[in-house]
Amino acid sequence: MLKIQNKFILSSCLLWDGSLTMYDTMNRFIYGLILVVAVSLLSCSDSATRQNQSMEIAENVMQSNVDSALGILETIDPSELKADSLKARYHYLKAYCHLKGNRSMIGDSLIIFSHNYYRSKDKAKAIHSGTAAAWYKFWVGDPAGALTMLDSIAALPDIPDSIMTETLRLRVLLGASEYQGRPIIPLAKRLIALETDSMRKFESMYMLLAGYEYASEPDSALRIIETLIDFARKRKLGDKHFLLELERSQLLTEKGRNAESDSLINDIFRKSGPDNGAALILHFQQAVNAINTGNIDRAVSQLAMTDSILTALQGDDETSTIFQSYTNLLHAILDFRHTGKISLIHIAALNNRQSERYNRMKASQWESERAALQQQSKRLALKAESEHKTVVILILSLLALVIAATACWIFMRRRQHEREKEERIEALQKMVEEYKESAESESASGPESSPMRSLMLRHLGIIKMVAQTPTEQNREMLRRISSLEGGETDGALVDWKNIFGIIDTLYDGFYAKLHAKYGDRLTLKEEQIIVLMMAGFSTKEISVITGQTTATIYVRKTSIRKKLGAPEKEDIVAFLRNEGKS
Repeated sequence: MLKIQNKFILSSCLLWDGSLTMYDTMNRFIYGLILVVAVSLLSCSDSATRQNQSMEIAENVMQSNVDSALGILETIDPSELKADSLKARYHYLKAYCHLKGNRSMIGDSLIIFSHNYYRSKDKAKAIHSGTAAAWYKFWVGDPAGALTMLDSIAALPDIPDSIMTETLRLRVLLGASEYQGRPIIPLAKRLIALETDSMRKFESMYMLLAGYEYASEPDSALRIIETLIDFARKRKLGDKHFLLELERSQLLTEKGRNAESDSLINDIFRKSGPDNGAALILHFQQAVNAINTGNIDRAVSQLAMTDSILTALQGDDETSTIFQSYTNLLHAILDFRHTGKISLIHIAALNNRQSERYNRMKASQWESERAALQQQSKRLALKAESEHKTVVILILSLLALVIAATACWIFMRRRQHEREKEERIEALQKMVEEYKESAESESASGPESSPMRSLMLRHLGIIKMVAQTPTEQNREMLRRISSLEGGETDGALVDWKNIFGIIDTLYDGFYAKLHAKYGDRLTLKEEQIIVLMMAGFSTKEISVITGQTTATIYVRKTSIRKKLGAPEKEDIVAFLRNEGKS
């Protein structure tokens, strides 16, 4: 009765993966960029190769963005396709994009050619092109041919579920649109078994419900709709839950349980209010229930409310046309109950409404054909404007040159940086050799001698250089220097016992005094930090030499300040020097 309009709209909107997908601005930009780059690069190759590459890109993009795939296909002139393989692929991709995008297929007659080409060559494309060909037949007004083709595909053996599922969805949907009952029940059950997504299963069960309804099996239909209502309730699918409850009331009427139907409708009005968007259907349903139970006065009252709502919906011609065809029928039935005569006026009005719908459908087809011609004109215009492609190529070439120049500059900078590192390594190696020679020649000299002080300062200079450029080579070089005189580093970069001695020699026994006075308060790590500060090392350099993070160094400095009792704003080294003088 009224169910097929809602059912067909619901299922067709949810059937194809890409039909309701909303892409955000970033995705549209990315796919648009893909389109521009693809067109620009392919225009440089020969015709057949360019066409094949364009279709390869379109086929990859099609799975995620039908608009971009169609945009790429629009750059191909089908009149230039010479090989049958290219013709078949082009018309297959275009029709399949229209199928996935739920678009008009009036201009896709050559999908039949593609299907015949692939039948003995590519099983997957044969299935997909056959499905698209069936959809084309439905669009041009041959639903019987569409269903026959889909049945032949569905009967093929040894087809993977991933390929067959889409065909079954279309077969069940078209069967429901043609009010088939028994034929679509086994197909819908098969589809339910194949679907892995819960919402897909929900849609398939809805199609199974349609099959039971059109097969006049209301008991089975009621069992299915109870399951669907429970699913919608648990998933909090408010709109679907509402529509399913509405359809359940219609099933109860079909079953002859008019009182239960009225009770359910009253419950819907109680929960959703009098203006719930389906009041037209609900009042009409109650008029039917009243006629079935012989309550003519109530039927007249409910039908009057339906007419009142229809009057308010005059702006919605489609809804008005559909429901007036139903209300005219009920008016004819009620007139017959009152007068015992059939009124031709209501029957004529019903027929006229159907004629109006048919004319609108034909007008829609003509509009689709006109749009197809416009698309063809657009392709010719694109071909005539090939100079635009040249501009795009020049822009992309310039961009490529800029990118290449930038890459070269970055490479040269990195190479220069590597050379500087190599020079530092050579300088450190030279210092190591000098350090060896100085250590051997001046081992007899006292620690206070000028040459020895120079050697110690050079040692600190090497340590500072490594701290400034802490590469692995420099670290290893520093470990070698630290172990020249038999020092033990225990994995550290320097021999701290030797460093403490150097600081004492260079800074008038600084470490010895520090350790004597604060050794019981300061940790070894804190003493290391203080002596490096005394030698002029920065926080970052100290973190490298001591093997700690800069954050840890700051924390330890705060701890040192508290242990020494140094004021917050006074330098720690200056505080210790002043304290040593007093």
